[in-house]
Amino acid sequence: MSKQSGGKISRRKFVKLSGGAVAAAGMTSAFLFPTRALAQQKTLKILQWSHFVPGYDKWFDNTFTKEWGAKHNTNVVVDHIAIAEINARAAAEVSAKKGHDLVMFLSPPAAYEKQVIDHRDIYAEVERKHGKKISLAEKSTLNPKTKKYFAFSDSFVPDPGNYRQDLWSQVGFPHGPDTYNDLLVGAKRIKQKFGNPCGVGLSQELDTNMAMRAVLWSYGGAEQNEAGQVVLNSKNTIEAVKFVRELYRQTETPEVFSWDPSSNNRGILSGKLSFVQNAISVTRSAEKDNPEMSKQIQLRPALRGPVRRIAAEHVMSCYVIWEFAENKESARQFLVDLIDGFSTAFNASEFYNFPCFPTTVPDIKARLANDPKAVPKDKYAVLGDVLTWATNVGYPGYATAAIDEAFNTFVIPTMFAKAARDEMSPEAAVKAADTELRRIFAKWK
Repeated sequence: MSKQSGGKISRRKFVKLSGGAVAAAGMTSAFLFPTRALAQQKTLKILQWSHFVPGYDKWFDNTFTKEWGAKHNTNVVVDHIAIAEINARAAAEVSAKKGHDLVMFLSPPAAYEKQVIDHRDIYAEVERKHGKKISLAEKSTLNPKTKKYFAFSDSFVPDPGNYRQDLWSQVGFPHGPDTYNDLLVGAKRIKQKFGNPCGVGLSQELDTNMAMRAVLWSYGGAEQNEAGQVVLNSKNTIEAVKFVRELYRQTETPEVFSWDPSSNNRGILSGKLSFVQNAISVTRSAEKDNPEMSKQIQLRPALRGPVRRIAAEHVMSCYVIWEFAENKESARQFLVDLIDGFSTAFNASEFYNFPCFPTTVPDIKARLANDPKAVPKDKYAVLGDVLTWATNVGYPGYATAAIDEAFNTFVIPTMFAKAARDEMSPEAAVKAADTELRRIFAKWK
Protein backbone atom coordinates (compact mmCIF):
# COMPACT_ATOMS: atom_id res chain seq x y z
CA MET A 1 0.00 0.00 0.00
CA SER A 2 1.38 3.42 -0.90
CA LYS A 3 2.21 5.98 1.77
CA GLN A 4 -0.11 8.88 2.54
CA SER A 5 0.59 12.03 0.57
CA GLY A 6 -2.32 14.30 1.47
CA GLY A 7 -4.34 15.43 4.48
CA LYS A 8 -4.96 13.02 7.31
CA ILE A 9 -8.31 11.48 8.23
CA SER A 10 -9.23 9.72 11.44
CA ARG A 11 -9.09 5.93 11.61
CA ARG A 12 -12.79 5.82 12.54
CA LYS A 13 -13.76 7.93 9.53
CA PHE A 14 -11.61 5.84 7.19
CA VAL A 15 -13.10 2.56 8.43
CA LYS A 16 -16.57 3.98 7.94
CA LEU A 17 -15.79 5.20 4.42
CA SER A 18 -13.94 2.15 3.17
CA GLY A 19 -16.17 -0.40 4.89
CA GLY A 20 -19.31 1.16 3.43
CA ALA A 21 -17.81 1.25 -0.05
CA VAL A 22 -16.72 -2.37 0.05
CA ALA A 23 -20.11 -3.49 1.29
CA ALA A 24 -21.79 -1.52 -1.47
CA ALA A 25 -19.55 -3.08 -4.09
CA GLY A 26 -20.56 -6.61 -3.12
CA MET A 27 -17.85 -8.01 -5.37
CA THR A 28 -15.21 -10.70 -5.17
CA SER A 29 -12.07 -8.59 -5.03
CA ALA A 30 -12.05 -4.89 -4.13
CA PHE A 31 -9.39 -2.48 -3.00
CA LEU A 32 -9.68 1.05 -1.66
CA PHE A 33 -6.97 3.56 -0.93
CA PRO A 34 -7.30 5.47 2.36
CA THR A 35 -5.31 8.48 1.18
CA ARG A 36 -7.84 9.07 -1.57
CA ALA A 37 -11.05 7.86 0.04
CA LEU A 38 -12.39 11.38 0.27
CA ALA A 39 -11.55 12.19 -3.34
CA GLN A 40 -13.67 11.18 -6.31
CA GLN A 41 -12.30 7.70 -6.85
CA LYS A 42 -13.01 5.85 -10.09
CA THR A 43 -14.05 2.21 -10.25
CA LEU A 44 -12.97 -0.37 -12.82
CA LYS A 45 -15.02 -3.58 -12.88
CA ILE A 46 -13.49 -6.70 -14.43
CA LEU A 47 -15.11 -10.08 -15.08
CA GLN A 48 -12.95 -13.09 -15.90
CA TRP A 49 -12.63 -16.80 -15.30
CA SER A 50 -11.14 -18.47 -12.27
CA HIS A 51 -7.74 -19.37 -13.65
CA PHE A 52 -6.64 -23.01 -13.69
CA VAL A 53 -3.40 -21.86 -12.05
CA PRO A 54 -4.43 -20.30 -8.70
CA GLY A 55 -1.16 -18.39 -8.51
CA TYR A 56 -2.17 -16.29 -11.49
CA ASP A 57 -5.35 -15.05 -9.81
CA LYS A 58 -3.37 -14.37 -6.65
CA TRP A 59 -0.93 -12.21 -8.61
CA PHE A 60 -3.65 -10.54 -10.68
CA ASP A 61 -5.99 -9.77 -7.76
CA ASN A 62 -3.55 -9.04 -4.96
CA THR A 63 -0.57 -7.51 -6.72
CA PHE A 64 -1.15 -6.22 -10.23
CA THR A 65 -4.63 -4.72 -9.85
CA LYS A 66 -3.83 -3.20 -6.46
CA GLU A 67 -0.66 -1.54 -7.67
CA TRP A 68 -2.40 -0.38 -10.84
CA GLY A 69 -5.36 0.95 -8.87
CA ALA A 70 -3.12 2.89 -6.50
CA LYS A 71 -1.30 4.47 -9.43
CA HIS A 72 -4.52 5.49 -11.19
CA ASN A 73 -6.68 6.35 -8.14
CA THR A 74 -9.06 3.57 -9.16
CA ASN A 75 -10.91 0.98 -7.14
CA VAL A 76 -10.40 -2.21 -9.17
CA VAL A 77 -13.09 -4.84 -8.65
CA VAL A 78 -12.48 -8.33 -10.04
CA ASP A 79 -15.19 -10.99 -10.31
CA HIS A 80 -14.12 -14.54 -11.07
CA ILE A 81 -16.55 -17.08 -12.51
CA ALA A 82 -16.36 -20.62 -13.89
CA ILE A 83 -15.68 -21.24 -17.57
CA ALA A 84 -19.20 -22.46 -18.28
CA GLU A 85 -20.77 -19.29 -16.84
CA ILE A 86 -18.97 -16.68 -18.96
CA ASN A 87 -21.25 -16.66 -22.00
CA ALA A 88 -24.45 -16.54 -19.97
CA ARG A 89 -23.14 -13.69 -17.81
CA ALA A 90 -22.04 -11.72 -20.86
CA ALA A 91 -25.44 -12.18 -22.52
CA ALA A 92 -27.16 -10.94 -19.37
CA GLU A 93 -24.99 -7.83 -19.23
CA VAL A 94 -25.66 -7.04 -22.88
CA SER A 95 -29.39 -7.48 -22.32
CA ALA A 96 -29.34 -5.16 -19.31
CA LYS A 97 -26.80 -2.78 -20.91
CA LYS A 98 -25.08 -2.74 -17.54
CA GLY A 99 -22.30 -4.70 -15.93
CA HIS A 100 -18.52 -4.84 -16.02
CA ASP A 101 -16.16 -2.51 -17.86
CA LEU A 102 -13.90 -5.36 -18.95
CA VAL A 103 -15.04 -8.90 -19.69
CA MET A 104 -12.62 -11.68 -20.58
CA PHE A 105 -13.81 -14.42 -22.92
CA LEU A 106 -11.93 -17.68 -23.51
CA SER A 107 -12.71 -17.79 -27.23
CA PRO A 108 -13.24 -15.01 -29.80
CA PRO A 109 -16.56 -13.22 -28.98
CA ALA A 110 -17.21 -11.98 -32.52
CA ALA A 111 -20.98 -12.15 -32.11
CA TYR A 112 -20.79 -9.15 -29.75
CA GLU A 113 -19.15 -6.82 -32.27
CA LYS A 114 -22.03 -4.31 -32.16
CA GLN A 115 -22.04 -4.23 -28.35
CA VAL A 116 -18.34 -3.44 -27.86
CA ILE A 117 -15.99 -0.59 -28.66
CA ASP A 118 -13.40 -0.80 -31.42
CA HIS A 119 -10.23 -1.95 -29.64
CA ARG A 120 -7.97 -0.72 -32.46
CA ASP A 121 -6.49 2.15 -30.45
CA ILE A 122 -5.48 -0.24 -27.66
CA TYR A 123 -3.65 -2.47 -30.12
CA ALA A 124 -2.01 0.60 -31.67
CA GLU A 125 -0.68 1.83 -28.34
CA VAL A 126 0.59 -1.61 -27.33
CA GLU A 127 2.21 -2.20 -30.73
CA ARG A 128 3.94 1.18 -30.51
CA LYS A 129 5.61 -0.04 -27.32
CA HIS A 130 6.01 -3.78 -27.91
CA GLY A 131 5.85 -4.47 -31.64
CA LYS A 132 3.33 -6.40 -33.70
CA LYS A 133 0.84 -8.85 -32.26
CA ILE A 134 0.91 -12.44 -33.46
CA SER A 135 -1.33 -13.55 -36.33
CA LEU A 136 -3.29 -15.70 -33.90
CA ALA A 137 -4.44 -12.57 -32.06
CA GLU A 138 -5.22 -10.72 -35.29
CA LYS A 139 -7.43 -13.48 -36.65
CA SER A 140 -9.15 -13.95 -33.30
CA THR A 141 -10.17 -10.33 -32.71
CA LEU A 142 -10.57 -8.59 -36.10
CA ASN A 143 -13.59 -8.56 -38.40
CA PRO A 144 -11.88 -8.45 -41.82
CA LYS A 145 -14.98 -6.99 -43.47
CA THR A 146 -15.79 -4.15 -41.08
CA LYS A 147 -12.14 -3.72 -40.02
CA LYS A 148 -13.28 -3.46 -36.41
CA TYR A 149 -11.37 -5.10 -33.58
CA PHE A 150 -14.17 -6.56 -31.46
CA ALA A 151 -11.76 -7.64 -28.70
CA PHE A 152 -8.20 -7.30 -27.46
CA SER A 153 -6.09 -10.39 -26.83
CA ASP A 154 -3.26 -10.33 -24.34
CA SER A 155 -2.49 -14.04 -24.38
CA PHE A 156 -3.29 -17.52 -25.62
CA VAL A 157 -2.87 -20.99 -24.17
CA PRO A 158 -1.26 -23.87 -26.11
CA ASP A 159 -3.11 -27.18 -26.47
CA PRO A 160 -0.49 -29.95 -26.45
CA GLY A 161 -0.92 -33.65 -25.94
CA ASN A 162 -0.45 -34.95 -22.37
CA TYR A 163 0.53 -38.62 -22.25
CA ARG A 164 1.49 -41.23 -19.64
CA GLN A 165 5.08 -42.06 -20.52
CA ASP A 166 5.10 -45.20 -18.39
CA LEU A 167 2.18 -46.67 -20.32
CA TRP A 168 3.20 -45.55 -23.80
CA SER A 169 6.76 -46.82 -23.32
CA GLN A 170 5.42 -50.33 -22.79
CA VAL A 171 3.54 -50.41 -26.09
CA GLY A 172 6.32 -49.20 -28.38
CA PHE A 173 6.01 -45.41 -28.08
CA PRO A 174 8.58 -44.23 -25.49
CA HIS A 175 8.10 -40.61 -26.52
CA GLY A 176 4.33 -40.80 -26.87
CA PRO A 177 2.28 -40.50 -30.07
CA ASP A 178 3.51 -38.23 -32.86
CA THR A 179 0.62 -38.77 -35.30
CA TYR A 180 -3.07 -39.51 -35.04
CA ASN A 181 -2.36 -43.00 -36.33
CA ASP A 182 0.13 -43.44 -33.46
CA LEU A 183 -2.61 -42.31 -31.07
CA LEU A 184 -5.04 -44.91 -32.38
CA VAL A 185 -2.52 -47.76 -32.45
CA GLY A 186 -0.83 -46.98 -29.13
CA ALA A 187 -3.98 -46.13 -27.18
CA LYS A 188 -5.61 -49.36 -28.39
CA ARG A 189 -2.64 -51.40 -27.18
CA ILE A 190 -2.69 -49.66 -23.79
CA LYS A 191 -6.41 -50.22 -23.32
CA GLN A 192 -6.07 -53.89 -24.23
CA LYS A 193 -2.99 -54.46 -22.07
CA PHE A 194 -3.65 -52.26 -19.04
CA GLY A 195 -7.29 -51.18 -19.31
CA ASN A 196 -6.50 -47.44 -19.41
CA PRO A 197 -8.68 -45.65 -21.98
CA CYS A 198 -7.71 -42.69 -24.13
CA GLY A 199 -9.16 -39.35 -23.02
CA VAL A 200 -10.24 -37.30 -26.03
CA GLY A 201 -13.64 -35.79 -25.26
CA LEU A 202 -16.80 -35.98 -27.38
CA SER A 203 -19.11 -33.73 -25.39
CA GLN A 204 -20.35 -30.16 -25.58
CA GLU A 205 -17.53 -28.38 -23.75
CA LEU A 206 -14.42 -26.31 -24.43
CA ASP A 207 -11.77 -29.05 -24.56
CA THR A 208 -13.80 -31.14 -27.01
CA ASN A 209 -14.40 -28.07 -29.17
CA MET A 210 -10.65 -27.62 -29.49
CA ALA A 211 -9.68 -31.28 -29.82
CA MET A 212 -12.20 -32.00 -32.58
CA ARG A 213 -11.10 -28.96 -34.56
CA ALA A 214 -7.49 -30.15 -34.33
CA VAL A 215 -8.49 -33.51 -35.83
CA LEU A 216 -10.63 -31.84 -38.50
CA TRP A 217 -7.84 -29.50 -39.65
CA SER A 218 -5.13 -32.16 -39.43
CA TYR A 219 -7.11 -34.27 -41.87
CA GLY A 220 -7.50 -31.33 -44.25
CA GLY A 221 -11.09 -30.38 -43.38
CA ALA A 222 -12.40 -27.04 -42.13
CA GLU A 223 -15.64 -25.24 -41.30
CA GLN A 224 -14.84 -22.43 -43.74
CA ASN A 225 -12.24 -21.39 -46.27
CA GLU A 226 -10.11 -18.22 -46.18
CA ALA A 227 -12.93 -16.26 -47.81
CA GLY A 228 -15.38 -17.26 -45.07
CA GLN A 229 -17.43 -19.72 -47.15
CA VAL A 230 -18.71 -22.97 -45.64
CA VAL A 231 -16.67 -25.95 -46.88
CA LEU A 232 -17.29 -28.55 -44.17
CA ASN A 233 -18.88 -31.25 -46.33
CA SER A 234 -15.75 -32.74 -47.87
CA LYS A 235 -13.93 -36.03 -48.22
CA ASN A 236 -11.30 -34.79 -45.76
CA THR A 237 -13.91 -34.03 -43.10
CA ILE A 238 -15.52 -37.43 -43.56
CA GLU A 239 -12.13 -39.12 -43.08
CA ALA A 240 -11.59 -37.12 -39.88
CA VAL A 241 -14.98 -38.24 -38.56
CA LYS A 242 -14.23 -41.85 -39.45
CA PHE A 243 -10.96 -41.62 -37.52
CA VAL A 244 -12.64 -40.29 -34.38
CA ARG A 245 -15.30 -43.00 -34.61
CA GLU A 246 -12.54 -45.64 -34.62
CA LEU A 247 -10.65 -43.89 -31.83
CA TYR A 248 -13.78 -44.00 -29.67
CA ARG A 249 -14.63 -47.60 -30.53
CA GLN A 250 -11.15 -48.99 -29.92
CA THR A 251 -9.72 -46.82 -27.16
CA GLU A 252 -12.37 -44.92 -25.18
CA THR A 253 -15.40 -45.35 -22.92
CA PRO A 254 -18.91 -43.81 -23.12
CA GLU A 255 -18.19 -41.26 -20.37
CA VAL A 256 -16.45 -39.02 -22.93
CA PHE A 257 -19.92 -38.02 -24.21
CA SER A 258 -20.78 -36.29 -20.93
CA TRP A 259 -17.49 -34.71 -19.92
CA ASP A 260 -17.06 -31.16 -18.60
CA PRO A 261 -13.86 -29.11 -19.18
CA SER A 262 -12.04 -30.61 -16.19
CA SER A 263 -12.99 -34.27 -16.74
CA ASN A 264 -9.92 -35.13 -18.78
CA ASN A 265 -7.72 -33.39 -16.19
CA ARG A 266 -9.20 -35.47 -13.40
CA GLY A 267 -8.99 -38.64 -15.46
CA ILE A 268 -5.29 -38.51 -16.24
CA LEU A 269 -4.29 -37.12 -12.84
CA SER A 270 -6.06 -40.02 -11.13
CA GLY A 271 -4.09 -42.47 -13.26
CA LYS A 272 -7.04 -43.64 -15.34
CA LEU A 273 -6.38 -42.12 -18.78
CA SER A 274 -3.42 -42.69 -21.09
CA PHE A 275 -3.64 -39.51 -23.19
CA VAL A 276 -5.53 -36.21 -23.16
CA GLN A 277 -5.32 -33.13 -25.32
CA ASN A 278 -5.28 -30.24 -22.91
CA ALA A 279 -3.34 -27.25 -21.68
CA ILE A 280 -0.52 -27.59 -19.16
CA SER A 281 -3.05 -27.24 -16.36
CA VAL A 282 -2.71 -31.05 -16.33
CA THR A 283 1.01 -31.12 -15.65
CA ARG A 284 0.98 -28.14 -13.29
CA SER A 285 -1.76 -29.76 -11.21
CA ALA A 286 0.24 -32.98 -11.08
CA GLU A 287 3.35 -31.16 -9.88
CA LYS A 288 1.40 -29.81 -6.91
CA ASP A 289 -0.96 -32.66 -6.07
CA ASN A 290 0.62 -35.86 -7.35
CA PRO A 291 4.40 -35.54 -7.83
CA GLU A 292 4.88 -39.20 -8.73
CA MET A 293 2.26 -39.00 -11.47
CA SER A 294 3.82 -35.73 -12.59
CA LYS A 295 6.99 -37.58 -13.50
CA GLN A 296 4.99 -39.86 -15.81
CA ILE A 297 2.87 -37.23 -17.61
CA GLN A 298 4.87 -35.75 -20.47
CA LEU A 299 3.98 -33.41 -23.35
CA ARG A 300 3.73 -33.68 -27.12
CA PRO A 301 3.15 -30.92 -29.69
CA ALA A 302 0.04 -31.06 -31.87
CA LEU A 303 -0.32 -34.50 -33.43
CA ARG A 304 0.26 -34.77 -37.17
CA GLY A 305 -2.58 -35.87 -39.41
CA PRO A 306 -2.54 -36.99 -43.04
CA VAL A 307 -2.42 -33.35 -44.21
CA ARG A 308 -0.76 -31.24 -41.50
CA ARG A 309 0.34 -30.87 -37.88
CA ILE A 310 -1.97 -28.32 -36.30
CA ALA A 311 -4.12 -27.61 -33.26
CA ALA A 312 -6.34 -24.86 -31.96
CA GLU A 313 -5.14 -22.71 -29.11
CA HIS A 314 -6.66 -24.16 -25.97
CA VAL A 315 -7.80 -20.78 -24.67
CA MET A 316 -7.76 -17.43 -26.47
CA SER A 317 -7.89 -14.66 -23.92
CA CYS A 318 -10.17 -12.00 -25.44
CA TYR A 319 -10.97 -8.92 -23.37
CA VAL A 320 -13.86 -6.72 -24.46
CA ILE A 321 -14.95 -3.26 -23.36
CA TRP A 322 -18.70 -2.85 -23.65
CA GLU A 323 -20.12 0.19 -25.42
CA PHE A 324 -22.18 0.73 -22.26
CA ALA A 325 -19.18 0.41 -19.92
CA GLU A 326 -19.05 3.18 -17.33
CA ASN A 327 -15.26 3.47 -17.30
CA LYS A 328 -13.98 2.87 -20.82
CA GLU A 329 -10.88 5.04 -20.41
CA SER A 330 -9.58 3.13 -17.40
CA ALA A 331 -10.36 -0.17 -19.12
CA ARG A 332 -8.28 0.86 -22.12
CA GLN A 333 -5.36 1.92 -19.95
CA PHE A 334 -5.57 -1.25 -17.89
CA LEU A 335 -5.12 -3.44 -20.97
CA VAL A 336 -2.15 -1.42 -22.19
CA ASP A 337 -0.49 -1.68 -18.79
CA LEU A 338 -1.27 -5.39 -18.52
CA ILE A 339 0.90 -5.99 -21.57
CA ASP A 340 3.68 -3.86 -20.07
CA GLY A 341 3.81 -6.34 -17.20
CA PHE A 342 3.30 -9.51 -19.22
CA SER A 343 6.67 -11.02 -18.42
CA THR A 344 5.55 -11.25 -14.80
CA ALA A 345 2.12 -12.50 -15.86
CA PHE A 346 3.76 -15.33 -17.83
CA ASN A 347 5.63 -16.46 -14.73
CA ALA A 348 2.56 -16.04 -12.50
CA SER A 349 0.57 -18.29 -14.85
CA GLU A 350 3.37 -20.89 -14.63
CA PHE A 351 3.84 -20.74 -18.42
CA TYR A 352 0.10 -21.22 -19.02
CA ASN A 353 -0.57 -17.79 -20.62
CA PHE A 354 1.59 -17.27 -23.71
CA PRO A 355 2.17 -13.71 -24.99
CA CYS A 356 0.35 -12.26 -27.98
CA PHE A 357 3.20 -9.74 -28.10
CA PRO A 358 6.35 -11.90 -28.21
CA THR A 359 8.78 -9.12 -27.29
CA THR A 360 7.26 -9.01 -23.79
CA VAL A 361 8.83 -12.42 -23.04
CA PRO A 362 11.95 -12.42 -25.24
CA ASP A 363 13.58 -15.31 -23.37
CA ILE A 364 10.53 -17.57 -23.47
CA LYS A 365 12.37 -20.58 -24.92
CA ALA A 366 15.05 -20.41 -22.24
CA ARG A 367 12.41 -20.24 -19.49
CA LEU A 368 10.51 -23.18 -20.96
CA ALA A 369 13.66 -25.27 -21.19
CA ASN A 370 14.70 -24.75 -17.57
CA ASP A 371 11.81 -25.08 -15.15
CA PRO A 372 12.80 -26.28 -11.67
CA LYS A 373 9.26 -27.59 -10.99
CA ALA A 374 9.25 -29.87 -14.05
CA VAL A 375 10.57 -33.44 -14.31
CA PRO A 376 12.60 -33.38 -16.45
CA LYS A 377 13.36 -29.68 -16.18
CA ASP A 378 12.94 -29.20 -19.94
CA LYS A 379 9.47 -30.79 -20.02
CA TYR A 380 7.92 -27.55 -21.29
CA ALA A 381 10.51 -26.95 -24.02
CA VAL A 382 8.16 -28.73 -26.43
CA LEU A 383 6.03 -25.55 -26.37
CA GLY A 384 8.88 -23.39 -27.66
CA ASP A 385 7.69 -23.64 -31.27
CA VAL A 386 3.96 -23.48 -30.47
CA LEU A 387 3.28 -20.75 -33.04
CA THR A 388 4.25 -23.15 -35.84
CA TRP A 389 1.31 -25.43 -34.99
CA ALA A 390 -1.25 -23.42 -33.00
CA THR A 391 -4.01 -21.61 -34.87
CA ASN A 392 -7.27 -19.76 -34.32
CA VAL A 393 -10.85 -20.91 -34.15
CA GLY A 394 -12.14 -20.34 -37.69
CA TYR A 395 -8.93 -21.50 -39.42
CA PRO A 396 -7.99 -20.88 -42.19
CA GLY A 397 -10.21 -17.79 -42.05
CA TYR A 398 -11.01 -15.38 -39.24
CA ALA A 399 -13.00 -15.94 -36.05
CA THR A 400 -16.22 -14.40 -37.32
CA ALA A 401 -19.61 -14.05 -35.67
CA ALA A 402 -20.81 -17.13 -37.56
CA ILE A 403 -17.83 -19.13 -36.32
CA ASP A 404 -18.51 -17.81 -32.81
CA GLU A 405 -22.08 -19.11 -32.90
CA ALA A 406 -21.00 -22.46 -34.36
CA PHE A 407 -18.37 -22.75 -31.62
CA ASN A 408 -20.77 -21.97 -28.78
CA THR A 409 -23.52 -24.26 -30.12
CA PHE A 410 -21.01 -27.13 -30.51
CA VAL A 411 -21.74 -27.93 -34.15
CA ILE A 412 -18.38 -29.66 -34.66
CA PRO A 413 -18.35 -31.81 -31.47
CA THR A 414 -21.95 -32.86 -32.20
CA MET A 415 -20.96 -33.98 -35.70
CA PHE A 416 -18.17 -36.20 -34.38
CA ALA A 417 -20.24 -37.52 -31.47
CA LYS A 418 -23.21 -38.56 -33.63
CA ALA A 419 -20.94 -40.65 -35.84
CA ALA A 420 -19.00 -42.10 -32.90
CA ARG A 421 -22.27 -43.22 -31.29
CA ASP A 422 -23.48 -44.65 -34.61
CA GLU A 423 -26.51 -42.36 -34.48
CA MET A 424 -25.53 -41.29 -38.01
CA SER A 425 -23.07 -42.48 -40.61
CA PRO A 426 -19.98 -40.27 -40.95
CA GLU A 427 -21.32 -38.98 -44.26
CA ALA A 428 -24.73 -38.14 -42.79
CA ALA A 429 -23.23 -36.49 -39.70
CA VAL A 430 -21.01 -34.29 -41.85
CA LYS A 431 -23.89 -33.34 -44.13
CA ALA A 432 -26.09 -32.42 -41.16
CA ALA A 433 -23.35 -30.27 -39.64
CA ASP A 434 -22.68 -28.60 -42.98
CA THR A 435 -26.38 -27.75 -43.29
CA GLU A 436 -26.39 -26.24 -39.80
CA LEU A 437 -23.27 -24.22 -40.55
CA ARG A 438 -24.84 -22.82 -43.73
CA ARG A 439 -27.90 -21.77 -41.74
CA ILE A 440 -25.71 -19.98 -39.19
CA PHE A 441 -23.55 -18.32 -41.84
CA ALA A 442 -26.61 -17.10 -43.73
CA LYS A 443 -27.95 -15.58 -40.52
CA TRP A 444 -24.78 -13.53 -40.03
CA LYS A 445 -24.16 -12.56 -43.64
